[in-house]
Amino acid sequence: MEIRRLDINARPVSPTARGRLYSNGAEHPVDWRVAEETPLAVLLNGAAFAVMMLTPEDLEDFVVGFAITEGIVTGPAEIESLRLAEAGEGFVANLKLDPAKVAAVEDRRRTLAGRAGCGLCGAQTIEAVLRPPRRVTGTRPVPEAILAALAALPKAQVMKPVNHSTHAAAYCGADGTIRVVREDIGRHNALDKVAGALARDGRDARDGFLLLSSRVSVEMAQKAAAIRAPLVAAVSPPSALALRVAGQAGLAVAARAGDGVVIFDGLGS
Repeated sequence: MEIRRLDINARPVSPTARGRLYSNGAEHPVDWRVAEETPLAVLLNGAAFAVMMLTPEDLEDFVVGFAITEGIVTGPAEIESLRLAEAGEGFVANLKLDPAKVAAVEDRRRTLAGRAGCGLCGAQTIEAVLRPPRRVTGTRPVPEAILAALAALPKAQVMKPVNHSTHAAAYCGADGTIRVVREDIGRHNALDKVAGALARDGRDARDGFLLLSSRVSVEMAQKAAAIRAPLVAAVSPPSALALRVAGQAGLAVAARAGDGVVIFDGLGS
């Protein structure tokens, strides 16, 4: 297998985010290390197959492992070449394979509509994943409300005590009272369920905030902005890309930090 890297610059995998820590009635500025999250478009013989989100490190290992675990190949020997390049806000990896292997997985294509224009042009699919978020407005809750919601979330989950594996998403009032909670094996699904429940009940997400039992990834930030929530809080820190997208939307992001909560201002320079 031939591997070629084209114009790829090293990117930090744990950039620093700025924020304010609220704990025990005090407020302090903090610098917080967050994980980077970057889209990678996987092409098979130049045609878009999938766009995956990952930490920009060990890209060759990921692409080869992805091809094996997805059943595209059984091992590296079946990959004629692998070419990696930067494209827009992410990366593109093109695997050159036996056309019969590509045809065998055609029905499992994970990409959005459209094909790449050439062997290493996956920017179209990356741009589709990183679509501009909806701008949000609304009153952000006070830290005490976020802390109250974080404390109440475990008791609001009915599935997790039984199966120990489901995620939860909740819509909370401005005072931190949990109004709607939904659970699912998939964290994205749980948030979609909350969005559907709010829409069906005619509730406006701008009147409260969202709470997640998982971290805030870029997709979760996009979904939160789509329903116009002014803030999304989570039990663990967000990714760097989620903070960038949230900043574009005017969406505030918060995360539990020990007995307190950090409300992020954005990424450091």
